[in-house]
Amino acid sequence: MMRWKCTCAYDGTGFSGWQSQPGGRGVQDVIEARLAAVLGGPVRIHASGRTDAGVHAAGQVFHFDAPWRHGPVKLAAAMRHKLDRAIQIISVKPAAADFHARFSVKGKVYVYHIFQGDADPFTRPRCWEIPRRLDIRAVRAAAAPLRGRHDFKAFSALNGAEDGDAADTVRDLRRLEVTARGRRIRIVAEANGFLYKMVRRLVGALVAAGEGRLSTRDIESLLASGARTARVETAPPQGLFLQRVLYR
Repeated sequence: MMRWKCTCAYDGTGFSGWQSQPGGRGVQDVIEARLAAVLGGPVRIHASGRTDAGVHAAGQVFHFDAPWRHGPVKLAAAMRHKLDRAIQIISVKPAAADFHARFSVKGKVYVYHIFQGDADPFTRPRCWEIPRRLDIRAVRAAAAPLRGRHDFKAFSALNGAEDGDAADTVRDLRRLEVTARGRRIRIVAEANGFLYKMVRRLVGALVAAGEGRLSTRDIESLLASGARTARVETAPPQGLFLQRVLYR
């Protein structure tokens, strides 16, 4: 028996999210079905965390335990064969017995894409279209107080957590960067972990700041209060990418 660490990418448009679903249309379901065909029996995979329906990944990590005598290159090739074209197996490597795709995580990097105006049909499925130009200076100013170690309860959904205990809402947001090029805005968030829908609500708050609906002081007050409010919109899923999972 060997533990295998795998990195994959996927277009989340046609999936019900990462997690296995009764209808079998979670990314996990599709990969497990392919592994069952390769290995001749059911295999359970464990991911770094869940992604919601419509969210994409450029570097999701999962692991599984299975006997395989032909090396990682052939295992990766066998997994790719006949796999849904919306999923790519980037790498397959043997891992230590104590490695766990979720519990060994030291951080994650997410990227969110915004397009100001009418996006072309190739960009539209993977961004949030904002009808008017945002005030980028206001967006960057609003991002500043969010960086660092805080209780992010106000910027999460209360019914669950992506990583860890839902009752622990303190996270270290190491990076929250806003870059703009033409009509495209890119927001990069890195933390030791993220609460359920935290990135999408952070983006929603930054967009509200860029539209003049929230001030930097408003965002500071929300962060301190821990209270969720309808003034902060949850950004749509299609602009969000799990970019990278960080391990020791």
